[in-house]
Amino acid sequence: MKQLMLIKFLSAATLVCAADAPITQDELVRRTQELYDALVSGNQAPWKKHFAEDCIFADEKGRIFDKPKLIADITPLPKGYSGTIKIENAQSRIIGNTAVLSYDADETETIFGQNLKARYHITDTWLQRDGNWQIIASQAHRYYEDPAVGKIDPKKFADFIGTYELAPNQTRSVTDEGDKLFIERNGKKEQLLPETSELFFRKGIEGRILFRYVSYGKVDALIDRRNNEDVIWRKTK
Repeated sequence: MKQLMLIKFLSAATLVCAADAPITQDELVRRTQELYDALVSGNQAPWKKHFAEDCIFADEKGRIFDKPKLIADITPLPKGYSGTIKIENAQSRIIGNTAVLSYDADETETIFGQNLKARYHITDTWLQRDGNWQIIASQAHRYYEDPAVGKIDPKKFADFIGTYELAPNQTRSVTDEGDKLFIERNGKKEQLLPETSELFFRKGIEGRILFRYVSYGKVDALIDRRNNEDVIWRKTK
């Protein structure tokens, strides 16, 4: 009888220890990579397994999903599409029954033979409940990438060059140097890189600079477009 009780006690202790066993960063990365590897085929099983029933998932587009919506969004890629997502630069903080994994996700997508790339940064919070580690919250954002530089038409520079005013004593100027166009405000000078002949961007800065033409063919304003909202600078000279 005593031997039987000892066996039961040791078995119970083993189960408790297993339930309380900490998770490692390597294991978190392995499970997370398993999620991304399942996306091409639309395999929902790892997503059902590794996400908690009461999870919150926020994607790079700002959409918020609960678990049913998240799982429903996992579908096979269309015919002609393929891709991979690889985890890079993982960091973790593991304290008690909570683990935070923060990492880059490098995506390569092929659409009918054309290759696309994107980079994201994602932070997942894992929670251990009843001996099971699952993601309780996930937040993603996409790294900004400059668009491809297009062709510029220096003949149009004369339309763009001048001084533009936002408010009294708030001005910026557009100048050229050879086949390059620049914008300057408060002594800070930046090159305007062409996306098209009339649409420009600044290196490493999200948003676009464009010039507004009026009916008689002259530029009357510079438009600083930020997240699809416009700040208008009116041309003064």
